Amino acid sequence: MSVNLSVFEAFHNIQGLKIGTANAGIKQTERPDLVVFELSESASTAGIFTKNAFCAAPVQICQKHLVANNTKYLIINTGNANAGTGKGGYEDAMTICQTLADAKGVAVEAVLPFSTGVIGERLPLDKILKTIPEALADTSDNNWFVASNGIMTTDTQPKGTSIQFEYEGEVITISGISKGAGMIKPNMATMLGFIATDAHVSKDILQELCSELGEKSFNRITIDGDTSTNDSCMLIASGASKVKLVDKADAFYSVLKQKLEEVFIYLAQAIVRDGEGATKFVTIKVENCAAQQEALDVAYTVAHSPLVKTALFASDANWGRILAAVGRSGVENMNLEAIQIHLDAVCIVENGGRAASYTEEAGAKVMAQQELSIVINMGRGSFSETIWTTDLSHEYVTINAEYRT
Repeated sequence: MSVNLSVFEAFHNIQGLKIGTANAGIKQTERPDLVVFELSESASTAGIFTKNAFCAAPVQICQKHLVANNTKYLIINTGNANAGTGKGGYEDAMTICQTLADAKGVAVEAVLPFSTGVIGERLPLDKILKTIPEALADTSDNNWFVASNGIMTTDTQPKGTSIQFEYEGEVITISGISKGAGMIKPNMATMLGFIATDAHVSKDILQELCSELGEKSFNRITIDGDTSTNDSCMLIASGASKVKLVDKADAFYSVLKQKLEEVFIYLAQAIVRDGEGATKFVTIKVENCAAQQEALDVAYTVAHSPLVKTALFASDANWGRILAAVGRSGVENMNLEAIQIHLDAVCIVENGGRAASYTEEAGAKVMAQQELSIVINMGRGSFSETIWTTDLSHEYVTINAEYRT
């Protein structure tokens, strides 16, 4: 089940980028579980990764290989995270990189590996190595939709989007896919994201865009408060377009950044909409704070409260749970009289208690919606933040209780 999430199939091809898929039998599914991206010689690549100390072997290798600045292939497997697997898991991932590199005659540093799935188990290496040639033989510029299916784990739907816009007579394309439904919390916000444009963008600018836009999107979502060992988001510029971006002072910079931000946020919100067991898509806005981190602390305290999340699932306008979460968020010297809390346009808290205008009927009506917002005005500064989250349902417990069965 997902919340107002449509399956996207009408991807625009990215000239200078091809995708191949295959089924290695890692997990019993009819979907592909091995995906390969092949990049042109002119491509540049940037990435952001999980901050979990137990980051998976492929994350460690990606971070090292990106420094070489000559990425030509990305290889993604589902069904197994290759995390918590020690030296052996690292060697397995390197063997995959070397096998692909040898097959295509490139340096091993030109290959970036990605894995997602169960933590703590070694990869079925023989299955993957045997299937790499099949994935390479399948490479095509119109495999985005198949790939969006191939990177899924507990997702109920593939997630992707694709846009085109014109700049100085040239049509620029951006396409992207993401996966994730549980173990979702910022740093990064288990998720994978792959976004590509045919614009020509220098490596430094591309990395800056990836980091900044990732902060506004994938680092502003949370489903269950668990930061994965494997989170990765890659931004690729194939360089096939005549439009080049080599200086932030170029007028094209702000145009491209705005369009990329649309794609980043769409893909991040798609993960929330498909959250494990989710029945609600919830926007939490915290306004007028003394600092950015203060706004985030309040937002995440509310978003991670099991009592708030279960009330959302039950459509129960138990506004006291939201008030209590704000109060324990760690913000010092709150002026309780200045704080206002709204459910959409319905004021539930003001002047230190229940709003005089509030009625249970009005609150219940908002809570019954599939999409709603919790707006918290702290009344103490000019900083604001927005995050996106879900409710907590019986189905979430079932999915995660049965994850390995």
